[in-house]
Amino acid sequence: MLLADFGTTYAKFIDLAAPEPHPYLEAAKKIKADLRVDMATGHNAKRYTTKYVNELTALARGGEYLINEPDFTLLDCGSRDIKFIRYEKGKMADMGWNAECGASMGFTIELLGRYYNIDFTKLEVPQTSFSVTCGVLGISQIFDEITTGCDETQAVARFVKSIALNAHRFAGEPDRLYLSGGLCANPLFVRSFPGTVIPLGRFVLLRGLSVVAGMEASWP
Repeated sequence: MLLADFGTTYAKFIDLAAPEPHPYLEAAKKIKADLRVDMATGHNAKRYTTKYVNELTALARGGEYLINEPDFTLLDCGSRDIKFIRYEKGKMADMGWNAECGASMGFTIELLGRYYNIDFTKLEVPQTSFSVTCGVLGISQIFDEITTGCDETQAVARFVKSIALNAHRFAGEPDRLYLSGGLCANPLFVRSFPGTVIPLGRFVLLRGLSVVAGMEASWP
């Protein structure tokens, strides 16, 4: 059974029929138009499957399986948008999905890192941040800072912190937050959140699909 999470920049796959199933990535631009999978989530998923699962449903099922706590908040930060779920006493208490304030957040951070050749593992969290409303519009703040003499790397670091603070507010400002998505691999982004952040990686929605399929124990 082939499951997929079709994101804007990357698609995540796992073949549960494989002898030792492991999730893997594929750049979205490399996916062939005739690809078909057994079950999928993500904003492009309906192009590749007849068994579509809403992203919030996949996030919730994956969060329930991986976290296994009665009370938690799980925030998913993707290339295109951000979304969260909050559980209280083992039941869904709140959820949210934002494609405006979180517009192209992950994609913009990745793009800036490549353009300025930044190693996010070596950056300290800056003391200050910008006032930004989304990833795309925040780029102008970076350019403004650079033109006034700010170091390029420092300007990008302040932008990353701003995005993290926006995402934290969107999720309800919890003291303890579980994080999902590709930005889990960005140490500066993770450290820029207030409170405690526990990264779960970029395959949480894929795990949620396996729960929906009744095959959650098929991969480690």
